[in-house]
Amino acid sequence: MRLPFPRQAIRSNPPGNRLAVGLLAGLLVGLTGCATTPLPQLAPPLPAQWQHLAGSATAKPTDLHGWWHAFADPQLDALVARALANNLDLAQAVQRLLAVRTLQRRAHVRYLPALRANTSQAIDPDASASFLVAGFDASWELGWFGRRIGTRRAAQGELDASAADLRAARVTLVAEVVREWIDLRTAQQQEQLLLQVNAARQRQWQTQQARERLQLAAAGTTAQAQAAYAQSAAALAAPRQAIITSAQQLAVLLGQNQPDPAWLQPGAPPELGTWTVANAPADLLRTRPEIARAEAEVLRSAGELGLARADQYPSIGLGASLLWATDLNNNRKNTVNNGIVSLGPVVDIPLFDWGMRIAAAHAKGHELQASVLAYRQAVLQGVAEVETALGSLQQQQQRERHDQTAWQALQRADQAMQTRVRLHLDSPSDLAESQVAMAQAALELADARAAHGLAYVALFKALGGAPLPSPSVAATTPAAPSAAIGQAHR
Repeated sequence: MRLPFPRQAIRSNPPGNRLAVGLLAGLLVGLTGCATTPLPQLAPPLPAQWQHLAGSATAKPTDLHGWWHAFADPQLDALVARALANNLDLAQAVQRLLAVRTLQRRAHVRYLPALRANTSQAIDPDASASFLVAGFDASWELGWFGRRIGTRRAAQGELDASAADLRAARVTLVAEVVREWIDLRTAQQQEQLLLQVNAARQRQWQTQQARERLQLAAAGTTAQAQAAYAQSAAALAAPRQAIITSAQQLAVLLGQNQPDPAWLQPGAPPELGTWTVANAPADLLRTRPEIARAEAEVLRSAGELGLARADQYPSIGLGASLLWATDLNNNRKNTVNNGIVSLGPVVDIPLFDWGMRIAAAHAKGHELQASVLAYRQAVLQGVAEVETALGSLQQQQQRERHDQTAWQALQRADQAMQTRVRLHLDSPSDLAESQVAMAQAALELADARAAHGLAYVALFKALGGAPLPSPSVAATTPAAPSAAIGQAHR
């Protein structure tokens, strides 16, 4: 029910009515404070410390905003910089953030005075005259009963969620660029090693053919050597396909339609240097974008609950209008002032709606509780991913160490075999087998190093590591979780 009061009625109020109006206004202000919805306590379930903390004890703490520098690969550094500048998914996230920020900055204007001009036509019921009506309408919704705070919380929650999405896009982008680069360089190294195996298998086959012609080889040994040679040639398909796939994926990540020719030139895979993690579990709340987004959802849900509860109370504001009317059917000059001015409070009181507003408030309360539980789940998921990544990193580091030892041992065995072949104590076929075994060990070592590097990437992706946003966007990103909730509470 909407109750506009004209200016003349306000002027005619006796002093007693004015006192009653003042008491009513004070009561409404008091109810406004009571209607504000308190923010829930999140109480994130964090452990006291990481169970599988890894890294070098002598290394400096790794910078979360530039963790890929531990590979000491200038080409990789350049790729990450180009991806951050040109990736299309990241550019979309930036534009979405700017759109939300534009609306958030104007969320408070709903409770500021507004003015609009309008014209309309009015016709008498007997169709004897028509009028042109023109004027101005002014309105000012006061935002009492928690409406102003609810609107601010909902808008801030939307902004924080969009900022978290942007950070998640940056985290994912950097991780994917590093992964694809490791896969590309590892596949190129595997191709070179498999070419060595293929060459050794070809020499073995040729040797067996010569021995068979001299009737020095048993029947079937030449066919076995030919099969081994064919299998070594077939094994080249896997790394070559991986090279094509990784190069194309890198091109997409960098926002270009084809790979750079320099990427297809064989190069050494990036090798992980010394690093360490010094962050406590509580730091996960500041860095992991999934947690930040879950917290933003709590703030947004709290704002929507406040608005739903405010809808159960009157909507109070001020209104004013200035209208003129002109008779379009009569050309005679009108000497009477036909302007109408009105000014007074505007009250919209909910009376009866079969309990829909109460049900809506209860529903928003359940959604708020669900968002709090989702926040706790996001924290648990983040802790689990970091712990899993730390454990995997330890295992891959040990695997690389063992494969390194095996490869070095086979290198020494191959050197001894070369000496024996020169002294005619062993046959060239035995030397070929030794070289194949050494190449196979090098393949295992390359795979272990790649898995070690990918486990390192997974760790810092789980921690939410990414470069800081540009200055134009940094003003939007929350400095730390709970900061936005604290600001919205005030």
